[in-house]
Amino acid sequence: MRQTFLSVGLTLLLLCSAGITSAFEIEDRARFGPEGDGPVLRIISTADTGFFEPMIVSYLAENPGLAVDYVVASSTELMQAIANQEAPFDIAISSAMDLQTKLANDGRALQHTSPATRTLPDWAAWNNMLFAFTEEPAAIVASRAAFADRRFPQTRHELIEVMRNEPERFRGRVGTYDVRESGLGYLFATQDTRASETFWRLAEVLGALDAKLYCCSSDMIEAVKSGELLIAYNVLGSYVANRKDIAEFEIILPTDFTTVMLRTALIPANAPSPDLSRDFVDHMLTRSYGPDSKPLVDPRLGLPGTDTALNRIEIGPGLMVFLDQLKRQAFLNEWENAILQDE
Repeated sequence: MRQTFLSVGLTLLLLCSAGITSAFEIEDRARFGPEGDGPVLRIISTADTGFFEPMIVSYLAENPGLAVDYVVASSTELMQAIANQEAPFDIAISSAMDLQTKLANDGRALQHTSPATRTLPDWAAWNNMLFAFTEEPAAIVASRAAFADRRFPQTRHELIEVMRNEPERFRGRVGTYDVRESGLGYLFATQDTRASETFWRLAEVLGALDAKLYCCSSDMIEAVKSGELLIAYNVLGSYVANRKDIAEFEIILPTDFTTVMLRTALIPANAPSPDLSRDFVDHMLTRSYGPDSKPLVDPRLGLPGTDTALNRIEIGPGLMVFLDQLKRQAFLNEWENAILQDE
């Protein structure tokens, strides 16, 4: 069913041949379903192909004559593709809720109402244009082997103390997002500052320890697995929970508060097949909220049953505050002063 093109050069050529602009940078592309000239649903997404594949497969099982063309890009490149290049995608899926909200607010999304959308919780939709279908926590991820004889930090304060007490052990071996490049990393960081002043003290400690900066959760997870990192901050817990080697990692939902991101979908205003778009959105929502729901987030993350204080990021115009250019630059300046202490 699946055909994946791993060569970026080939991918760009195929995107052009499919009528999709290649002015934005992509990370992966996969085709699911039959080859040929039949109907194709085109999706651009920040979710790794392996993470999202179960949703596509379940949809194609109900629509055997359909194919899905799945393109993976960063949240900022997705924004570029939809807002600036007007690339012809039927669905845009992103973890960067603020950028998705801006796309909808700027008239880049179609409205959609259906029995599936009308059953959504109030926090899971905005203006009938933006729909959340997962809840995914930002976690501290640590190597179990590296902490075999140590207690895992359970709060940001404990994480700070652990690193301060053994600076040479952790120097160059802690990681987090480069918020200048990662839309999700920027969202998590700005939400952390709203929830607590602890973030800036943590950022200063990370900077003093020459923290390594990453574009995405997958790279941080691989760095923890390889031993390059001992611990990584603000990683998507769902990406670890879905791995076969989960036993090698400790997923820590900080008990002071855990920020919870809602992965959202929208239908671009220029979607080539809007009817297919609406049908796929309903499929996702039914699987996420229906009586037989099978959400993408691994149940072992068990958010409702945790004692952690959950800081669920709310969809809406408030998310665009830190997208203001002056506020964004001020935040990045402060972040760079904390993190890039030796540059």
